[in-house]
Amino acid sequence: MIAPSASYKQHHSAHRRLLPASIAQFFETNFPKFFGQQIRDRIAQQLLALIESQCPEVTALRPGQCVWNAIAIETRADSDKLRLVPVILTLVNDADIERLAAGETPNKVRQDAIARVLEEAYQQGALLSMRDIGLLTWHKHEDMSLTRKAWEAAHGRQLPHPGNLQDMGSCITHKIAIVVKAVYERKDPRQVARETHHTLEAVERYLRDFQRVRTCYRQMPDQEFICQVTGMTSRLVEEYLDIIRRFELPDDGVTPEGYAKLNPAWTEDRATLGSDPSAGQACKPEEGDTMSPSPLGLQRKAKNPVTGLLTGKPA
Repeated sequence: MIAPSASYKQHHSAHRRLLPASIAQFFETNFPKFFGQQIRDRIAQQLLALIESQCPEVTALRPGQCVWNAIAIETRADSDKLRLVPVILTLVNDADIERLAAGETPNKVRQDAIARVLEEAYQQGALLSMRDIGLLTWHKHEDMSLTRKAWEAAHGRQLPHPGNLQDMGSCITHKIAIVVKAVYERKDPRQVARETHHTLEAVERYLRDFQRVRTCYRQMPDQEFICQVTGMTSRLVEEYLDIIRRFELPDDGVTPEGYAKLNPAWTEDRATLGSDPSAGQACKPEEGDTMSPSPLGLQRKAKNPVTGLLTGKPA
């Protein structure tokens, strides 16, 4: 056996002064029978990496900024695989102070500040909730929601947060916003994707789902029937049906059944549809169906005789 050198004897024990060795020593002292040296060292390195990821260099922060752990975009707050991302947020900057000094109202500055931190978190791969912002600013999260909605109304677009991107909370879901913008406001899907912070593929998927619900609703306006045919949850179907009722049914008290009599596309025998599961196959996308260039999605270009809207025709 080769004897250790004098330099090794003199300097090797200095490792104990550092954090990884201190963590390993903690496990050796408190859990001597659970971990061997290699496991202890590996745990120490992983814990150290975690600490470093949660504590960015002070030089990376400017006055007015802070570090906060926000929900990663690809996970949800109620997920068993929740992942948090440390993000740097600018709570106040020089422009905010200058606007206040010029006499601008604090509420207007606050709106823009909330929009700024939501966008900053999103650019760093995370989503801030209104509770997060409320904790950072010592305000009720309900007040933060109202402030965010005021900014969105003034600027005509939605900010990225769990409520609209992950259907958390009670705000309008991203699916509703996408359908309304693409189908009824007749915006290009690519523009809708930019405005709602979604990929074009996600936008097209939501529009296809809406077209399936709309087709089923024309054949038989029964929510349970639509759920069975499309395989969607009752809550999701209800969201799409609410859009149809709001934008397509006449606002004169006509019931869906009465509307079906006026619309040739709704003249199917409901008893037959209810007893024959195969009758709902028309509600499912046909093989080879793709999104058309039109922002109205899958179209067969049939005009609704009551509303005058250009809508899809049942297969």
